Amino acid sequence: MSRKAPAIGIDLGTTYSCVGVFQNGKVEIIANDQGNRTTPSYVAFTDSERLIRDAAKNQVATNPQNTKETAEAYLGQKVTNVVITVLAYFNDSQRQATKDAGVIAGLNVMRIVNEPTAAALAYGLNISGEKKRFDVRPRRGNF
Repeated sequence: MSRKAPAIGIDLGTTYSCVGVFQNGKVEIIANDQGNRTTPSYVAFTDSERLIRDAAKNQVATNPQNTKETAEAYLGQKVTNVVITVLAYFNDSQRQATKDAGVIAGLNVMRIVNEPTAAALAYGLNISGEKKRFDVRPRRGNF
């Protein structure tokens, strides 16, 4: 019997981004090739080099595969399903552009979620028993 492939979550932050997966009852943030769990938001990889800042930004349309490949290497299986977070103030066209970028990368974008909503949901994953609390922690770029 084949196991259902997990969906990854991509947090596209204003300064840093990260990729995570829910498995073994918890969210695991996937480390990049340098062992870091966050990556500067403008980073791209070609077959021969790592690009950052403007050079990476120029690669977005031509080289979207490598974030997906890092997650596949970590999970040991093909990744097709993804949930992507966006800034809360993104309008419909910005959300659609983000979804389109996921499709270009060969992903099935299951949902686009506001970052604050994703943070609240992730916090709730670690609550067991009768504890119930809601914290609001505004950060730059989220509100």
